[in-house]
Amino acid sequence: MSNITIYHNPDCGTSRNTLALIRNSGVEPTIIHYLETPPSRDELTTLIGAMGISVRELLRKNVAPYEQLGLAEDRFTDAQLLDFMLEHPILINRPIVVTSRGTRLCRPSEVVLEILPEAQKGAFTKEDGEQVVDCNGKRIAP
Repeated sequence: MSNITIYHNPDCGTSRNTLALIRNSGVEPTIIHYLETPPSRDELTTLIGAMGISVRELLRKNVAPYEQLGLAEDRFTDAQLLDFMLEHPILINRPIVVTSRGTRLCRPSEVVLEILPEAQKGAFTKEDGEQVVDCNGKRIAP
C-alpha cells in the first residue's frame, strides 16, 4: 500500500500528468477514481481543510452542473456547495493528492512536486509536450 493517494479522473489530462509525475518518483499511489467512488462528506471536508482552500475554490466551473445549478452565484453556503459536490462528483476539481508532506489540488500537475516525498527518477514531459523535469530529475523552471 502506498503512502500517496490521488483522487483521479483518467479522462483528465492534468490528472494523468499528475499520476505520471507520482510514478516518475518511483511510487505507485493509491488511486481513487472519485467519479466512481466519491469521497464522503467528512472526507471531502477533511481534504478541503488539509489543502487550506475554501469549499468554493474546489468547485470545478467548466462542467454542466455548475451552470445548471447556478453555482456562479454567491448565494450558497459551504454546506450547500458540499451537497452539490456529493450529488455531482464532477463538480469536485481534481486531481487532489495526499502525501506525508501535504495535500494539494494539483492544478497545474507540477504542483504535486511540492509534496512528493521522493525525488523524480528521470526526465518527465507532459502530454502536451511541455518538459517539466530534466534527465537528472530536476524541475525545469517555468
